[in-house]
Amino acid sequence: MNTKLQLPLQTGSLIIGFMVWVLISSLIPNIKEDIHLSSNEVAIVTAVPVILGSLLRILLGFWTNRFGARLLFFVSFLVLLFPVFYLSIADSLTDLIIGGLILGLGGAVFSIGVTSLPKYYPKEKHGFVNGIYGAGNIGTAITSFSAPILANTIGWENTVRLFLIPLLLFALLNFIFGDRKEPKVNNSMIGQFKSVYTNEKLWFLSLFYFVTFGSFVAFTVYLPNFLVSNFGLTSVDAGMRTAGFISLATFLRPVGGWLGDKFNPFLILFLVFNGLTFSGVLLSFTPNITLYTIGCLTVAFCAGIGNGAVFKFVPYYFSKQAGISNGIVSAMGGLGGFFPPIVLSIVFNITGHYAIGFMSLAMFALASSIIVVWMYYMERLSLETKIIQSVAQGMMVTNKNGTIEKVNEAFTRVTGYTSEEVVGKKPSILRSGKHDKSFYDKMWESIHHKGYWQGEIWNKRKNNELIKEWLTINEVKDEAGEVRYYLGLFSDMNEGTSRS
Repeated sequence: MNTKLQLPLQTGSLIIGFMVWVLISSLIPNIKEDIHLSSNEVAIVTAVPVILGSLLRILLGFWTNRFGARLLFFVSFLVLLFPVFYLSIADSLTDLIIGGLILGLGGAVFSIGVTSLPKYYPKEKHGFVNGIYGAGNIGTAITSFSAPILANTIGWENTVRLFLIPLLLFALLNFIFGDRKEPKVNNSMIGQFKSVYTNEKLWFLSLFYFVTFGSFVAFTVYLPNFLVSNFGLTSVDAGMRTAGFISLATFLRPVGGWLGDKFNPFLILFLVFNGLTFSGVLLSFTPNITLYTIGCLTVAFCAGIGNGAVFKFVPYYFSKQAGISNGIVSAMGGLGGFFPPIVLSIVFNITGHYAIGFMSLAMFALASSIIVVWMYYMERLSLETKIIQSVAQGMMVTNKNGTIEKVNEAFTRVTGYTSEEVVGKKPSILRSGKHDKSFYDKMWESIHHKGYWQGEIWNKRKNNELIKEWLTINEVKDEAGEVRYYLGLFSDMNEGTSRS
């Protein structure tokens, strides 16, 4: 029963974490009325919570595998009580930066659930489960919508203090209902990192999440102030529009995970990044509020689907290093939300518009789309290689000129030759000398006329021992009907293997 509570409990915990994570960006129009801030200072203050929220994800992901989600959520929410209260009495830029830095822990708790929850479900449900958990992003929408309204009624300082209540509540809930028996892994962090950092898939997935989650976070912290400053909206109206953006992206996250489970996740990401490319180009032309709304909602749609689909891949590729891998990918996503607001502010101060900043989103998304295509074909090639290696019979592939291009492990087991020793050479390296020229002439005549030959043949191992084999040779043709390869399958008849 306790294990069934973990998904709703951890999803609720993520909601609370994200609610406090975006407190500053949601209330910045109100805070600016009491604390004077320049546009660059606003960009820094709203981006600062993302720093710790990104970097700590690596540690929290690793620690979750070691100590469990129950302890990590409990301690995190107790720590968050300090920055929330400190912000409620802030009266300077320095106070906002200090409080905002530690407030980033609210965003870092994301790594806890994506590492813990897959332990309770089979792999074919990981995308959907992580998507459900990721829907905890709705916490940012709750704050973006409610905080400005409350601030206009009771003041922004008292509004901030209200968030102490859910933090205390969920710290208690995790302590009581968190799973004390969660499976744990006690590996060294350095060892885990060394086992994954050379794998290019980890960094490709980090780039994908940098773009999808980064765009989600960037627009979340950037929209409230931008809509007020550029389109003259009220803080409440800007908050409601931001909440709509967040809600759309959040509710689509489980859909992205489900799509990744049911269909080809590479195709899903390809469509996502092409959609983000379109949005970046549209927004770069500084459109009116209508076109701007279309561009932002397209970003929300694509980011939501993409966020869910990316985390279909992480447990698939790194099931044994889930903690550190989830942490790194999550951290890169958070950093993707840190830089855009600052870049947009700097670009605007230099050029007077945001075109270059939004075009950067389009370029990153387009590059990610190309990498997705490359990964898809590399995955197919990897699968074909695994199939070849798993065949029990010896296998040799030559080009049309008879030069060996690939052999499998069974080939090495039967003949004694490794792949490095035979690739680039001719199959004659295996000839035993027991067959005359007419034997091979008849073999090739059959191959050219029938497309295949099969029969008994004597060959020679690397140690010069003669072996009797059952051999089948087939032509492999391209779409034009031209022979591209020859495929040979053979088995040692002395081992009693079945004829093929």
